[in-house]
Amino acid sequence: MNKAVRLGKRGDPWFEDGNIILVPEDSSIYFKVHRDFLSRHSEIFKSMFELPQPTADAEILDECQVVRMYDLPVELSNLIKALYDGSSPLTRGHGIDDFLYTAGILRLSTKYFITRLRAQAIQHLMKTWSNTLRGHDQMIELALKAPHIDDKSYPYVHPLHVLNLARSTNVQIILPLAIYFLSLYPLTDILAADHPKLTIKHASCPSSDLSPQDLQAYTLMYQARVDIMLDFVRSVCGDRSSPASCQNEGTCIKAFTRVSSIQSRSWRIRTGPLHFMVQVSEQIADNPDICGPCKRAFRQDVTTLREDVWRRLPSLCGLPSWSELEALDLTEP
Repeated sequence: MNKAVRLGKRGDPWFEDGNIILVPEDSSIYFKVHRDFLSRHSEIFKSMFELPQPTADAEILDECQVVRMYDLPVELSNLIKALYDGSSPLTRGHGIDDFLYTAGILRLSTKYFITRLRAQAIQHLMKTWSNTLRGHDQMIELALKAPHIDDKSYPYVHPLHVLNLARSTNVQIILPLAIYFLSLYPLTDILAADHPKLTIKHASCPSSDLSPQDLQAYTLMYQARVDIMLDFVRSVCGDRSSPASCQNEGTCIKAFTRVSSIQSRSWRIRTGPLHFMVQVSEQIADNPDICGPCKRAFRQDVTTLREDVWRRLPSLCGLPSWSELEALDLTEP
């Protein structure tokens, strides 16, 4: 005999013409949806719905089969609505809410093998946590201009949360930049987990714990970042040879030596070398003691170095190359 179930709170969505009811884990919120529609988007859903249930355990509500789901109500609701809404933008405004919404979509689309939504979630995250140097520069530009929201600066989410979300959903392409920005934080602060961006209370928030695997990745990136900074200040800025077109070799060399001395004292352990190089290049461009040809040569050296650092960024923390990461996450199945 089928077991009648008492209706709890109608969730969103609830379709009166639906033919199956989903009940999230430890919840009294019910979602009435269409079996065939969800099955068409996910082989996992299809298999779940087709599994025969013992007659004594079958639950019926509103003349529909009840299926218990081991998912958070808010994430299941967002996933179902995203499926029904088709190609609507995967965004929920600004700030941390946008990341938490995307995290839930990515988590469940991965779990239920919903390829389209998973790809959209990854692409949405990559708008901030990019796989290109240009994307990194745009992120920094936004961070410098964007207003604070709830006392948090852009991108409003801690890189450790991004890193843990990527690990839990097997997303590789956003790992290098997340680890790079994580390396700007002192390890003691990360382990304390008391940064305002790490104290978010929300069901969809990823873990604030640094795993042993990522402790190693953090350490490798931290050391590489410091080495890049020192090499840039000492070699690219200080130990320079003037190009043949230099208009005043003695003056230019002395000016670069002064710049190197100043920068060696001014950079901090939380300085990101990719942006630091741009800042120094702008200072050189405005330096009246350096001739035009030397300025152009320095700008080209900075461009070449930044591109090389970006190319090597994944390997600095033990990851495959950018092209390999792109093949893993961005290639159509």
